[in-house]
Amino acid sequence: MLDDFFIRALLAGLGLAAVTGPLGSFVVWRRMAYFGDSTAHAAILGVAISLAFNMSIYIGTLSVAISMAVLVTVLTNRGQAMDTVLGVLAHSALAFGLVAISFVPSARGDLNAFLFGDILAVRRFDLALIWGGAALVLVLLIWRWQKMVTATVNEELAMAAGIDPRFERLVLSLALAVVVALAIRVVGSLLISAMLIVPAAAARGQTSTPERMAILASVIAAISVSAGLWSSLHFDSPAGPSIVAATTVFFALGQVFRRV
Repeated sequence: MLDDFFIRALLAGLGLAAVTGPLGSFVVWRRMAYFGDSTAHAAILGVAISLAFNMSIYIGTLSVAISMAVLVTVLTNRGQAMDTVLGVLAHSALAFGLVAISFVPSARGDLNAFLFGDILAVRRFDLALIWGGAALVLVLLIWRWQKMVTATVNEELAMAAGIDPRFERLVLSLALAVVVALAIRVVGSLLISAMLIVPAAAARGQTSTPERMAILASVIAAISVSAGLWSSLHFDSPAGPSIVAATTVFFALGQVFRRV
């Protein structure tokens, strides 16, 4: 079954959908949409480093994405405004990444694949990493769920309950960094933010509890992956953008049928 490229692509997309639902919900609740963009842009620098030193793309992108998450957390904890920090780091990391990749001749032809993803080229090894990484992040979220939700709703209330909001923010940032590193080969650095934000935004207003919103966001992402790949197969459209376009349809429907 895994010899079929379409099945591998579908399984890879479903693996990401399982984890982008709950993570994307936190991104929406915390208004951290720009963080996903920043980490994804920084991943391009990781691609350049990986290709320059002939090492795994996943190791390079994961290292840079985690460094980005830690740096953002440290700077914001020192009183810097979140949007300012993300604005500076996102554009700087993307600029350094594009400059670095221009010095790696073998990477120039693959740049579009890393910007927009190439889910139809996913290998068995990629599948193992995606599902393994997604499982680890899901276990982490289940473990920290209640504390992260409390810290998201009210930081003062969280501190009164003995929860450190800065630690919970760091845990969330690191989980996002792992997902970005996993997703760069599937939907690319420019589209992973959409996979995080759009399904969660579509689910918002349709549910009454955080848990139901996270589950519904994953379901929307999974259906979008299936619909996007079907569209790509039958209409010869680019797979990654087709998946994101499908999520956008769900968002539009969610606005029409939004619960009051």
